[in-house]
Amino acid sequence: MEQDIKKSFEILRRGTSQIVPEDKLKEKLKSGKKLKIKLGMDPTAPDLHLGHAVVLSKLKQFQDLGHEIIFLIGDFTARIGDPTGRSKTRPPLTADEIKKNSETYLNQVGKILNIEKTTIRYNSEWLSKLSFENMLHLCAKITLARIIERDDFEKRLKENVAIGFHELLYPLMQGYDSVVLETDVELGGTDQTFNLLIGRFLQEQYGQKPQVILTMPLLEGLDGVQKMSKSLGNYVGLWEAASQAYGKLMSVSDKLMWRYYHLLLDKTEKEIDKMKIDVASGLSHPMKLKKEMAYKIVKKFWSSEDAKEAQQNFEALFEKKDYSKAKEVVLPNGTSNPIWIVNLLKILGAVSSSSQAKRLIESGAVLINDQEIKDFKAEIAWDSGMIIKVGKHRIYKLS
Repeated sequence: MEQDIKKSFEILRRGTSQIVPEDKLKEKLKSGKKLKIKLGMDPTAPDLHLGHAVVLSKLKQFQDLGHEIIFLIGDFTARIGDPTGRSKTRPPLTADEIKKNSETYLNQVGKILNIEKTTIRYNSEWLSKLSFENMLHLCAKITLARIIERDDFEKRLKENVAIGFHELLYPLMQGYDSVVLETDVELGGTDQTFNLLIGRFLQEQYGQKPQVILTMPLLEGLDGVQKMSKSLGNYVGLWEAASQAYGKLMSVSDKLMWRYYHLLLDKTEKEIDKMKIDVASGLSHPMKLKKEMAYKIVKKFWSSEDAKEAQQNFEALFEKKDYSKAKEVVLPNGTSNPIWIVNLLKILGAVSSSSQAKRLIESGAVLINDQEIKDFKAEIAWDSGMIIKVGKHRIYKLS
């Protein structure tokens, strides 16, 4: 029994940034009780990516160990929007946008969690029913000084950037979720540490045993600089075709590859050090290891069949130059001809913003029929069979 608890703890600790407090997690595991493990996500956008998969994978480990998994959709808190990392107030979402985004979350989360064994909750169930008196009672549990300790708020105050009063309530509402659900453990990224600690604090104020908080590192995006984000265009989406995901993964740097092995494939530092030694001694090659990384990630979050097909397509396209394997795209009826290069890239799904397109073009990463496009304002005359390359490992064929 003692050995099983030790093994479970080591599995859960692997890859984490922080467990607060560690001894309490050990204590909860030793109790033999089926723990309530919570992860909350606000449906502020319709799509999840591999950055979200880091914490979802840790949640899956708890699920595999037999604990109750609560996937909390913050359909009420999404009306405010988490101020974490924000330099200004978020624009409010409509109820329809929140509903639509929530529906896509469950499909994507099902790639990682066993949805049939997952408890799905929505925090509108209780937050929308709080009376003004209830809210006053909740607010009385904490001081303003404690709330504005938060880095985001402190920075905005110093820079005289407005903070909506409703934003100050966000950590309280997220913390209150833990009170209602009586959670034993709450997971989140390192950027969520403040919110998670507020949940722990509020549980104590309501006479409950405080939850253990477990934070996971933030996954750097494909650029290897900023955290993975769809708005930055450095993401691998869980909704994307497996071949597209594989190609994007093959574009990461050799240095970033180790980070992906660690956070997405649960490789230990010892195992990664061994691979690095093999590369340095010539026993292995970075390209071989990168293909292995991309294959295993696609296999883990898509399927074995998808991984095999994605690797075969990649090898045909980029090693054998067989463009018949390129992703075929039919431009919508009425598409102008010629078309502004930026609009073309957006239709292809290669970029999500004009600024992202500009960065790619200026870095020489956009080619049409092997001719580099250097002008951000270029008008492109297109026709069937045209080959468009974006970055190192994305190729589109117009049909």
